[in-house]
Amino acid sequence: MNPESAFFSESTRCLKQSALFSELAEASITDIVSRCRRETWKRRRQLPMEETWKRFHILLSGRVRLSRSNPENGRMITLFLLGPGDPFCIFSLLDGKPHDVMLETLDDVSLLSLPMDEARQWLDEHPDFNRKLLPYLGEKMCSLAGLASDLALHDTETRLARLILRHVDAGEQAQHVTPRLINDLSHESLAEMIGSVRVVVNRQLQHWKQEGIIDAHRGHLEIEALQELVKRADDHLVKVMA
Repeated sequence: MNPESAFFSESTRCLKQSALFSELAEASITDIVSRCRRETWKRRRQLPMEETWKRFHILLSGRVRLSRSNPENGRMITLFLLGPGDPFCIFSLLDGKPHDVMLETLDDVSLLSLPMDEARQWLDEHPDFNRKLLPYLGEKMCSLAGLASDLALHDTETRLARLILRHVDAGEQAQHVTPRLINDLSHESLAEMIGSVRVVVNRQLQHWKQEGIIDAHRGHLEIEALQELVKRADDHLVKVMA
């Protein structure tokens, strides 16, 4: 991207606010942005990984869902929900292979994109990035481990409560909170994030709404009683210890 481009400063600003890139020197951020091209993808675009794995991508705006599905029964599970500042195709960056993952844009998105070879060259030239990359990858692996344990060990109410709380800032004290990234998702999309189905998630949300824990209607989700939702997410600990 040309440093004189109107999008250059917007792109560097987004990376400076990203958890993964924020602690890098400005010269390192400027370097990677200058190697990228800016792309825009329309909402609800679906891309199998074999179409995207040869390029490294960094989201600037909008959301992208990474999921896997079973073509025999149509069931889908969301592995990651990414927002501004998040990279994707990062595992292909490290091992040079495509992975069985479907990408779907949940909004109109803008992103930075560069060939994998150039991304690896940038990694070699900026070893300071590795100090942030390893903890980031560790966090993603913990997320997958948490998803696996939720699916195997916990009921739908616990899984849904934990999903919502994962999108609330750590240390939040207010009772009324808007979850990040998921507050306007359909009940079907929420179900796909916890290995459930729309009707079950809808029933649980309506039950919580009657109890005053959340406010949920089409395209809108708000937490009204954060500590009560935390109790629902932690109930499994009491059951296990009993």
